[in-house]
Amino acid sequence: MLKQAFAPLTAIAAALVAAPAAAQDADPWTPRQYVQLENPEWSRDAVLYQINTRHFTPEGTFVAAQRELPRLKALGVDILWLMPIHPIGEENRKGTLGSPYSVKDYYGVNPEFGTAEEFKAFVDAAHAQGFKVILDLVANHTAWDNPLRSEHPDWYEKTWDGDFRPTPWWDWSDIIDLDWSQPGVRAHVGGAMEQWVRDYGVDGFRADVAGYVPVDFWETMRQRLNAYRPVFMLGEVQETAYHRAAFDATYAWDWHHTIKDIARGKAGPSALYGYYAENESLWPREAMRMTYIENHDSNAWEGTLYENYGEGLEAAIALSFVTEGIPLVHNGMEACNAKRLEFFERDPIDWSQGEGCTLGALIADLIDFRKANPALENGKWGARMSKVDTDSDDRLFAFVRQEEANKVLGLFNFSDAPVTAQFKDGLPLGFYLEFRGNRITLKRGEAVTIPAHGYRLFSGTGESAPPIMGAN
Repeated sequence: MLKQAFAPLTAIAAALVAAPAAAQDADPWTPRQYVQLENPEWSRDAVLYQINTRHFTPEGTFVAAQRELPRLKALGVDILWLMPIHPIGEENRKGTLGSPYSVKDYYGVNPEFGTAEEFKAFVDAAHAQGFKVILDLVANHTAWDNPLRSEHPDWYEKTWDGDFRPTPWWDWSDIIDLDWSQPGVRAHVGGAMEQWVRDYGVDGFRADVAGYVPVDFWETMRQRLNAYRPVFMLGEVQETAYHRAAFDATYAWDWHHTIKDIARGKAGPSALYGYYAENESLWPREAMRMTYIENHDSNAWEGTLYENYGEGLEAAIALSFVTEGIPLVHNGMEACNAKRLEFFERDPIDWSQGEGCTLGALIADLIDFRKANPALENGKWGARMSKVDTDSDDRLFAFVRQEEANKVLGLFNFSDAPVTAQFKDGLPLGFYLEFRGNRITLKRGEAVTIPAHGYRLFSGTGESAPPIMGAN
């Protein structure tokens, strides 16, 4: 009996002895892969385009937006991000039409934009022309008059006195927060996400205030959605943890605000160094960080392209396309939109406002340049940026991205005077084709001039061979 009583203890002791040996066999110092998801192959060199259906066309409908697909195809964008398409709450509504982010029904379509069948036709037409379509999903909160409030009041967070609660500290009085500790909330919102992927062919989601929703929900949904097809997920969050098993791309807020400060003369180019140091040392290699000049929020609440960037606008746009990250085109940028678009009303973009506008051509050319140079691809596929040292570092932001035989050199001058600079080492030297320019050889000891509020981009194959990338 005594021997039998000690038998389990003997087994435990044997297991404890074996455990270190097993751990040693596995080599605890071997690096472990942090990112557990696979980015869809079609996101490799993709460019995002944001559509506010309410403003995108004079009609503000899916049918009218569908007619614009050939124009977007010619522009060269790949992933169409539609702002929320769901019915909008009426209780505590802001403005006449309300915020698209005040969702009354996750499973329905806002009749302001058309019918579910017309939305499906838009998605099908976009797919036929080679686009992917992602939907804006608002998981953190609902409209006050979403039926869930009366059907499942326990699914919502409450104030100290037991009332329904908008997101704390913000002035989002037209919405109330869901309680993500409730399994029913997860099943309801997750079921809607599956519906749009399964029944309508949607290719993923942009998650509004993604960081306000537990990351394990997004990880669960990524796995479930991938069972239908490879999806792309963009999260409105700036945290590395959301890239482990949930999101392909997240917001580069720090980049956005820093480049605005530089363009407006409030900071020098070195203000970007901290961002890029963290991007390389802290963030997973697979992370796509959305480098955006403008989106719906910045246009409405921060100012227009011209208010925010002034004479540095074109250089800022160019940098967003050649830096590490995934670039975004906000609807209207290509038309030189100079208006803060109304957020709670219909305010169709005036596509004729930019007489002599060249931004559309610039964006199209930058997309072509980007797709011609593998070093500029998104996330894990693209090359790291290497700082180029010059004798004008206080005024010039310079870098090289090189992947095997493909080499891209970027020189950016956001100051109000031309900069003539010399390189301090051999990193940028070589044979190149200049963006929108001619073939050029950069030799040791030669000076390069970059115009005020300007930039120069070069693509080649390295120091000892003629350029092949980016040629027309």
